[in-house]
Amino acid sequence: MSIPTSEAALKDYLMDHDEQFRELAVEHRRFESRLNELAALHYPNEDERLEETVIKKKKLALKDQMEAIVSRYRTSAAAH
Repeated sequence: MSIPTSEAALKDYLMDHDEQFRELAVEHRRFESRLNELAALHYPNEDERLEETVIKKKKLALKDQMEAIVSRYRTSAAAH
């Protein structure tokens, strides 16, 4: 099977065929869910604000890792 070229199709392909990408995506969604919970708080305390900052940084790091995998697959597809 050839590797899809559109962004959405490639991410769907990676969710089905790349365990590392799938694990990163699941963790990314978990962080997104927690950030939504924190954003819903009217008066977050200092710990919650700190947690939000830490989660945002971790979420960004996960996204960078996921994009590296996407880039690697694109490069691989272009080479073939």
